[in-house]
Amino acid sequence: MKLFASFLMVALFAVSAVAADDKAAAKVAKPDLAKGEASFSTVCAACHGADGNSMIPANPKLAQQHPEYLFKQLKEFKSGKRANAIMSGMVAALSEDDMRNISYWLASKKAKPGFAKDKETVILGERIYRGGIPDRQIAACAGCHSPDGAGIPAQYPRIAGQHTDYAVAQLVAFRDGVRKNSAQMTGVAAKMNEREIKAVSDYIAGLR
Repeated sequence: MKLFASFLMVALFAVSAVAADDKAAAKVAKPDLAKGEASFSTVCAACHGADGNSMIPANPKLAQQHPEYLFKQLKEFKSGKRANAIMSGMVAALSEDDMRNISYWLASKKAKPGFAKDKETVILGERIYRGGIPDRQIAACAGCHSPDGAGIPAQYPRIAGQHTDYAVAQLVAFRDGVRKNSAQMTGVAAKMNEREIKAVSDYIAGLR
């Protein structure tokens, strides 16, 4: 009887623990979009645009980005895993709730389309994006970021319509070991030359 009572107590404790975890998860899963908009307007809008559609080529468009990806990047700016002096300063005072709220608010905004500008390299860019560079074992971008650049939620970011300048800067940073928060992207970019990086970045800008 005592043994049964002990098993019962353990089972009840386990159920209570699961219920507590579920409640915590449910709480985390409900970001406050109003607070996210307020925080974004105060801290981020000057560089990334009032609705997350940056008009500055060096600063990324964030509208319609997967919230899990944005949240991860903000946390890594704060921790220093992704090194950027400006962004580290911007997120220093943000709590995890602030970062989550901002990320989900941005995900709710519509991304404005971009345009490829270099007609001479767009074919090369499309070839790399859709088929990679087999002889150097460079995987196709579409495999992770999807054929239309929409990405895969919680795994790979949306890149469709992103500014060419920003995409080039990130690929170069991955290639040169400056940006260190994605071993997969470092491995890809390390095998690409300047012309290929610029071509695929410009092609990405025109995806929609």
